[in-house]
Amino acid sequence: MSRRFFVLRHGETHFNVEQKLQGHCNSPLTPKGRAQAQAVGAALKTYLGPEFHLYASSLGRAVQTAEIVCRALGNADIPIVKEPRLMEFSLGLWEQRTVPSIRSQHPELDGAGDWYLHAPEAESFDEVRNRLASWLEQLPPQGDIVVVSHALTGIVLRGMLLDLSYEDCWRQDLPQDAFFIIEDGKVTRIDCTVDVEQVAERNAEQDVAVA
Repeated sequence: MSRRFFVLRHGETHFNVEQKLQGHCNSPLTPKGRAQAQAVGAALKTYLGPEFHLYASSLGRAVQTAEIVCRALGNADIPIVKEPRLMEFSLGLWEQRTVPSIRSQHPELDGAGDWYLHAPEAESFDEVRNRLASWLEQLPPQGDIVVVSHALTGIVLRGMLLDLSYEDCWRQDLPQDAFFIIEDGKVTRIDCTVDVEQVAERNAEQDVAVA
């Protein structure tokens, strides 16, 4: 019996805006990032089956995204399994550094999709692949799998599910306003329309109600 994987990336964070590498560090979602999570959740609702399991990287930005997705699905009480094996690559000594500063110092990395992994003390591709394989082996036997992860870990997971080569893995897109449905070795990208102003107004109304 085939199963479907829904692979999501967390919404835009403050570090994303500042062009800083996050890795195992964390940065909260921006208003745009919260709007992206809301839009992804609203679109996801039309595709999910009646039985699904929701997993999120244990890093705060992924958990925050998953919580917004649950509200968009109409049930804030959906169990979120916070899974450290879905965390982003550790980017070693480059974490919290800006991308322009790194690229200016390392022009030899221009054009390389995996340039992130050249960071001193960074986690390797195989290390991340192994922790993802361990997680995949322990999934429940039935139901859709929804995964809220990160840019780099997300493309490694998608590459594993699609049996991509190392080179093709790094050619994949890294959107924050879309998600991917993978089933039987095939992938479908679902783009999600983001209305930042509308979601910001809704969030402000919810904040007032809570206060």
